[in-house]
Amino acid sequence: MAFTFFFRDTHTLEHAVAVMIPEVAGRSRVRIWDAGCAMGPEPYTLAIILAEKMGNFAFKNVYITASDIDESGQFGEIIKRGIYTDEELGRIPEDIMTKYFSPVVENPGTYIISEGIRGKIKYQTHDLLTLSPVGDGFSMIVCKNVLLHFEYAERIKVIEMFAGALAPGGLLVTEHTQKMPEELNHLFTQIVPDARVYRKTETHV
Repeated sequence: MAFTFFFRDTHTLEHAVAVMIPEVAGRSRVRIWDAGCAMGPEPYTLAIILAEKMGNFAFKNVYITASDIDESGQFGEIIKRGIYTDEELGRIPEDIMTKYFSPVVENPGTYIISEGIRGKIKYQTHDLLTLSPVGDGFSMIVCKNVLLHFEYAERIKVIEMFAGALAPGGLLVTEHTQKMPEELNHLFTQIVPDARVYRKTETHV
């Protein structure tokens, strides 16, 4: 789903970040996968939240893989450039806007994300229904606005794939309207009552 905007559903993302940060303290690599990233507002929002909460030293160890099936073939270049319009940035708090975005002089009404944030996002084209993850050992996987487009059986298989790609105790973050299928309750535990943030159970192999 290509339509999205910056700082959408920050409530859920901030919950997930607050849980993850103390659990990854001291790690030299903190790997995160944003599956279904569209044109980049969600993974960039996540990166900004992490930068704000972790501080510069710890944030240096964060690596975010952003993926989407992207039939347009344009998402990768858009994310790499990190340039967005006033409309796409309209919900960003003023202090965050000032800190992480600069006007593009030659293109009025657009802004570029700071290099320190852009450098954290690596995009790759990926189809979740291949059931082959982009990697493994992830501390967090974010998948929002995607699962609802799949058939129920497909959704189960994709979430099982996410479980396999997560590190022990890793977090899965989904859309607030998407409940975990009952068949998968043994793989995940919902860890906050008012957001779809799930922890991979230690019993999952």
